[in-house]
Amino acid sequence: MARHTPSPAPSPALLPASRVFFDAILHPHRSLGQHGFRVLMGVVILANLLIAGIFAANGAWPVVPFCGLDVVILWLAFRVNNRAAQLYERVRLTDTDLTVQRVARNKPERRWSLQPNWLRVTLDGPPRHGGRVTLTSHGQSVAVGAFLTPEERADFAKALRGALALWRRAPCHPEPVP
Repeated sequence: MARHTPSPAPSPALLPASRVFFDAILHPHRSLGQHGFRVLMGVVILANLLIAGIFAANGAWPVVPFCGLDVVILWLAFRVNNRAAQLYERVRLTDTDLTVQRVARNKPERRWSLQPNWLRVTLDGPPRHGGRVTLTSHGQSVAVGAFLTPEERADFAKALRGALALWRRAPCHPEPVP
C-alpha cells in the first residue's frame, strides 16, 4: 500500500542541529502479498494441469507445453513487478532544506536538496493515473510520487503544503540564500 506519513517534529534533544517539519516515505501500492501470490500461482497451476490433462486425454498433446508456458510467463511478470515495488521515495523538510531521496533496486540512490523558502508544490492538472507531484525551487524541479494514486498524490501535496506553511511560520529558521 502506498503510504506517506508525516512525522511530528522530534524533540531538540534527538536532533540538535535541525528540526524536522515533514518526513514522508512513499512506497508503491502492493495489492498482492507473498501469501496471496502463492495461492494465486497454486490455483493457476492446478487449472493449467486440469486443462492440459483434458487436452492430452483428447489427443491434443501439443497444447500441454503452452499450459506450462503461461505459468512461467505469469511468474516472471510477478517477479518483475515485485522488483519494481522495492522503489521508495523519502521527502524530508528540515530547518535548512527539503531533501528528496529516491531508492530503487539495482540503481544508484538519487538525492535532491531544495531551498524551502521558494519551494512550490504543484499537482498535475486533472487527476490522472500517470500524474506527479512536482517540487520546484530556484529553477530545479523534482517529480515525486509517480506511483501514487491520484487521491494519494493530492493528500501528499496537501500535507507537504501544510508542513511548508508551518516551516514558514516557524521562528528561527535560517535566512534565504540568494
